[in-house]
Amino acid sequence: MKIVNLILKYFVIIIFGIFVITPFLWTLVSSFKPMSFILAHTMPFSWKAFIPIPFSLDSYRTLIEGGFINSVIFTIIVGAITVVGGIFINSTAGFAFACLDFPGKRFLFIVVLISFLIPFEAISVPLYMIARLFHIENTVYSLILPMLANGLCVFLFFQFFKEIPSELIEAAIIDGANWWQIYWKIFLPLSIPAIISASLLLFLSQWQSFLWPLIAVHKENLRMVQVAIAYLTIEERTTLLHVLLAAAVLSSVIPLILIFPLQRYYIKGFVTSGMKG
Repeated sequence: MKIVNLILKYFVIIIFGIFVITPFLWTLVSSFKPMSFILAHTMPFSWKAFIPIPFSLDSYRTLIEGGFINSVIFTIIVGAITVVGGIFINSTAGFAFACLDFPGKRFLFIVVLISFLIPFEAISVPLYMIARLFHIENTVYSLILPMLANGLCVFLFFQFFKEIPSELIEAAIIDGANWWQIYWKIFLPLSIPAIISASLLLFLSQWQSFLWPLIAVHKENLRMVQVAIAYLTIEERTTLLHVLLAAAVLSSVIPLILIFPLQRYYIKGFVTSGMKG
């Protein structure tokens, strides 16, 4: 019986892996083909669809010449700034909710929990009105500032900090440390898994963001990567499929580079924060 269960388990894993890997593999291979050969072996589908013959770098050359790489670099910079600022804001908020007592604490924490349950589409228009009120629309500030505070990241740090023994706080207070020193010198160094998890959440939220960058900015030099892909899909009313596939590959590489080496810490951050499901 155990052997049957093991066979079924691996069978399901293999089938699931095929459905996940096959589209990405086809996209990767097709990005190295001329546009006229991309669909040559798809109807009927053949194994030749996974061989880049004839091999061509025209799609990637078009991306470089069209400035798509600038959007990739710009998005990385915006994501990095968001991570640095977001970690500070969300960790201090999580620390306050976990360790301090202040009026309205319970109500504010409920508001934080509700905040990451609301679809972004529901607040995009009011958010744009606020950006216009502060005259930051169509600037890099409108891409960064609204994304710094993240309710899920606050909850992540709150759960992590709650697990730290209170004896550490008591010992630090006896030694004359204030709350800022307790946060900076004790809690933050101990929360590396939570920091990595929150950093990935913040960076990927910027990397995958489409609606807000599309609404908030209209300058070409402030174009985020997902918006840049949308602008690449049509040129002279003709869909440039090979260029679109190449852009999809490039936009997938950066998240994969981050997730694969850090996934152990990413999972550990959620598990040690009490979010086991």
